[in-house]
Amino acid sequence: MRRFLFWGSVFALVCTYVLFPLVLLVRALVRPRPHAVADVRPSLTMIIAARNEAASIAAKIDNILSLEYPPDRLEVVIASDGSEDGTNAVVEQYADRGVRLLALPRLGKASALNAAVESANGEILVFSDANSLYAHDALAALVRPFADPNVGGVAGDQRYLADGARDGIAAGEQRYWNVDRLLKTAESRAGNVISATGAIYAVRRPLFSPVPDGVTDDFFTSTGVIAQGYRLVFASDAVAFEPVAGTAELEFARKVRVITRGLRGVQLRRELLDPHRHGFYAVQLLGHKVLRRLMAGPLLVAGATTPLLWRRGRVYRLAGILQAAVYGLGAVGLLAANSRLGRRKVLFLPAFFCFVNVAALRAVWNIVRNRRIDTWEPRR
Repeated sequence: MRRFLFWGSVFALVCTYVLFPLVLLVRALVRPRPHAVADVRPSLTMIIAARNEAASIAAKIDNILSLEYPPDRLEVVIASDGSEDGTNAVVEQYADRGVRLLALPRLGKASALNAAVESANGEILVFSDANSLYAHDALAALVRPFADPNVGGVAGDQRYLADGARDGIAAGEQRYWNVDRLLKTAESRAGNVISATGAIYAVRRPLFSPVPDGVTDDFFTSTGVIAQGYRLVFASDAVAFEPVAGTAELEFARKVRVITRGLRGVQLRRELLDPHRHGFYAVQLLGHKVLRRLMAGPLLVAGATTPLLWRRGRVYRLAGILQAAVYGLGAVGLLAANSRLGRRKVLFLPAFFCFVNVAALRAVWNIVRNRRIDTWEPRR
């Protein structure tokens, strides 16, 4: 029984962390599904939900207004979710430049986004975060795939600012997104990217459905495109830059929130897990958004059974040494996260691995307890 549990957990870990990414990369090479691109200029509505963003919202609006896109084809709507710090006053200064403020009571991000979309006039809805800044040609690149009528949504490329990694966990987050970018490219090349990131993505206006509370809005909105039979593709040349969380404490809270809301989003979009209706995308969604979030379970099982099998053979002793090394280096990396030592690759990679799985375990516990996260205070 111990060996069965050990090898079962190893199988789950290898499938999720090794085989699944390899299948994505190979599939992109052998079964590509190209989509059309062209320099189209549909009318856009840029939508930003902001809560107490007075310190960053002016820079965000200035960035939007400086982008390479016809001003008469771009509408900007800022949905202020009960802001109390002067955000509204800052946004109002741009009223004569086509920026519209929706001054809302405190509703939560989902309701703020829904209100903004209700007032939108553009053919394409572009969603962004208040603290992300776009490359000069990002909007033009983001809309090129909409030249293909089968494309219903486009996910842009979020990149973290290099000077934002003030600790080891932030450095690990940057490295994770570098790998994720490679997988998104492969997913899109073969069909659909799993979902978009909130910093930069766009959907056709008729394909938007109201976002319920307690889910990650970018996941729910972008996967709605796939649920309605359209493609969601990745535009690697549509780039948004965003700072990473400054400390491990801030990043842990963000991770728990995102994973909790993401898992609830999968619950509400569970029809996408049906391979009869959605083909290989269902496998992608299961592997990336479900199994990867549940790997703390197999890790715990492997950690508990390995010492009990120590005398059964060399492979179990090697597994025990490997686990001790990863968790030991991870612990040192977490303790030294705020130092130069903690930013060394040999420490921040295992530290980030441990960090993410602990956050995922906490998020799963939130789902088990039916604890929703509908509102929160942004912490920059």
